[in-house]
Amino acid sequence: MALDRRRRATRWVLAFPLCFGAVTAAGDAGPRPPLPLIAAHRGGALLWPENSLTAFRGALALGADLLELDVHLTRDGEVVVIHDPTLDRTTTSRGAIGDQTWAELATVSLTQTQRERIPRFREVLDLARPSPAGLLVEIKAGVNRTRYPGIEAKVLERLAETGLTARATVMAFEWDTLERLRRLSASVRLTGLLSRRRAEEIGGVRVAVEQLAALRANDLGIERTLLSADAVAAAHAAGLTLGVWTVNEPEEIRQALAAGVDYVTTDRPDLALKLRTER
Repeated sequence: MALDRRRRATRWVLAFPLCFGAVTAAGDAGPRPPLPLIAAHRGGALLWPENSLTAFRGALALGADLLELDVHLTRDGEVVVIHDPTLDRTTTSRGAIGDQTWAELATVSLTQTQRERIPRFREVLDLARPSPAGLLVEIKAGVNRTRYPGIEAKVLERLAETGLTARATVMAFEWDTLERLRRLSASVRLTGLLSRRRAEEIGGVRVAVEQLAALRANDLGIERTLLSADAVAAAHAAGLTLGVWTVNEPEEIRQALAAGVDYVTTDRPDLALKLRTER
């Protein structure tokens, strides 16, 4: 078990060299966080307004290992951090993100904040850069699940501009997005996200693992109801790391921490970090 944990930790060190210490010539690494890593979902959506700079600052202050965030594209090509394809649920305005310019979005406030606005992706990257945290960046689709033309290249450009490519994994439920990303970059880490519904459609987690391996992805992120010893074994046997989302209840967090996954995505990073120290 200890050897397995060390091998899995090394996979993450190799993937995020700036985050978890430099790898030596012998393949070992410097100080690393314990596994599983804790990812703050939307910055910690049960602690602060989701996908806000306040949330990401809070998650970093807690010591979350990874920041999870969602990105959309404005009408004039700005990558912005928000979960839904519309403004309706989380802001004081309404309408599709893809129909707005950045100048228009800059006047919109997030709900439950003192006039805090939707962050640009670049702002979140600049906030994370001085920290050791890794990034889980989910590329979202627009209204009616339409693709934002060129969003993959924009995301990769922002990561390169800030020097954070090596600390990031780019994620998507739409696996054709992963194909486009891999064509654009041979080295960026890619995560295929898998819901229970999609797993049932394609024939289960093992089929998903095979498909992701064929796409040259690096990681599988599964809905918590899909977590099993078989899922963990299948992913690791194929050389993929495995994460589970979104795990918030104390007992569910404990089970996920003990399941052999590589990271746990949660709206309660404070609780997950505490429970990890108690193991």
